[in-house]
Amino acid sequence: MHTYESDVVEWANEQAAFIRSGQFELLDLKHIADEIEDVGKSEQRELESRMVVLLAHLIKWQFQPTHRGVSWEVTVKTQRKNIDRRLQKTPSLKSTLNSDDFWLDIWDDAIDLATKETGIRGFPEACPWDHSQIMDKSFWPDQDSPVEVD
Repeated sequence: MHTYESDVVEWANEQAAFIRSGQFELLDLKHIADEIEDVGKSEQRELESRMVVLLAHLIKWQFQPTHRGVSWEVTVKTQRKNIDRRLQKTPSLKSTLNSDDFWLDIWDDAIDLATKETGIRGFPEACPWDHSQIMDKSFWPDQDSPVEVD
């Protein structure tokens, strides 16, 4: 038998084989439970990561209008599509969108990313757009919007 600590991939294959063959007494239940929880965390991290990239690009779109281009547009469209797909395939993630902590964390990360990529400082402390705007395919923040850099 392989151990979880020595080779997690081989361990996972072995655990799957035990399940398929009905050898339930050989299962490493503690680590299986940990891995199942990690799957959920992985889905959560993917949603967070995609939302950060989307928000960073919306920030750049608004505050660097002279740098707008096809690449940014494609990134925004791709992230919106992939976030929507992720929410359709994993509906339980939708509840995350109601969490103030989720929005505070991803906005902070998006600001960090946008600052790193633009050199601009003083973006709004809170996200100026609601979830429906962020995910709306027709929404593109423009430079004349009332949100301004400090």
